[in-house]
Amino acid sequence: MVKIGVLGLQGAVREHVQAIEACGEEAIIIKTKDQLDEIDGIILPGGESTTMRRLLDRYDFMDKLRQFGEQGKPMFGTCAGLILLAKKIQGYDEPHIGLMDVMVERNSFGRQKDSFEADLAIAGVSDHFNAVFIRAPHIVNVGEDVEVLAKHEGKIVAARDRHYLGCSFHPELTKDSGLTQYFIDIVKKQKVLNK
Repeated sequence: MVKIGVLGLQGAVREHVQAIEACGEEAIIIKTKDQLDEIDGIILPGGESTTMRRLLDRYDFMDKLRQFGEQGKPMFGTCAGLILLAKKIQGYDEPHIGLMDVMVERNSFGRQKDSFEADLAIAGVSDHFNAVFIRAPHIVNVGEDVEVLAKHEGKIVAARDRHYLGCSFHPELTKDSGLTQYFIDIVKKQKVLNK
């Protein structure tokens, strides 16, 4: 069994916890940076990336989150979490955590009222994944070692860079926990490699 943290500062925290538990693993809501020492992988949930960044700074999370990833521990950014994880954000000089070798564009599918669901084929996960997009970013381009997992209308909406996983949508808002399980499998493999 692995312990998966969900960054608990803002966003769809409870739903991610339920998705992890549905996969039979232990979920821990992360409220302090010291809790990062207790977990094997972390999900950065959707929410509002600017607000989340402010809270990460206020609670002094940034360096510890970077170290977490650099130590080979898996990180999964969903929606705003993808923006936090990306190395580059279009129109911005600096990234946030900046570990995943992708460039993202914020709010690229419109505003809150433009939210929608789409049936996606996600490599290694499902041919028909019901994805919920809410003020979603998309991945503009990826580094050469990054695997593109899914596209919607030609835009990259899910990708994997080594032990970093990112998606534009909210997998926790559907009954399909396939993408959460895909992340858990990454965590299990990395735990063996990191020993």
